[in-house]
Amino acid sequence: MSPKPPATPAKPTPSNAPTARTASTVSRNARFAWYAGLVVLGLLVGTAGALVQAAWLPLGLILALLATAALFYGGLRATETQVGVVAGGVGWLLAVILLSFGRPEGDGVFGGGVGELLFLFGGMAIAVMCTTLARLPRPIP
Repeated sequence: MSPKPPATPAKPTPSNAPTARTASTVSRNARFAWYAGLVVLGLLVGTAGALVQAAWLPLGLILALLATAALFYGGLRATETQVGVVAGGVGWLLAVILLSFGRPEGDGVFGGGVGELLFLFGGMAIAVMCTTLARLPRPIP
């Protein structure tokens, strides 16, 4: 039997060398806090959008859809996952659905028309687009 050669020690990496990012920089608890905040923000954006799009029909609808897109895209970038879009979308859709029910007396936020349908389907289309966006790697500082 021949003796085994000594193992070569691993080269230490300098502390200032760039390392590959394999895990997210956001902790699990912080991410859950982001999700809860995005649900609440989705409720607010959905409610405001439902009111604004009917008040100033052409510009209000554009403003409501831009706010919806900002919510979904911001949720994607803040949490670094598609679940951020879903969390904002859950709050937004919940607000829109609850406001579309109306009351037994006949009062409701949505009066029925093209603007309401564009807001509903446009918001859902924006959510799908933001969910399917490719995640870009974050730059290393």
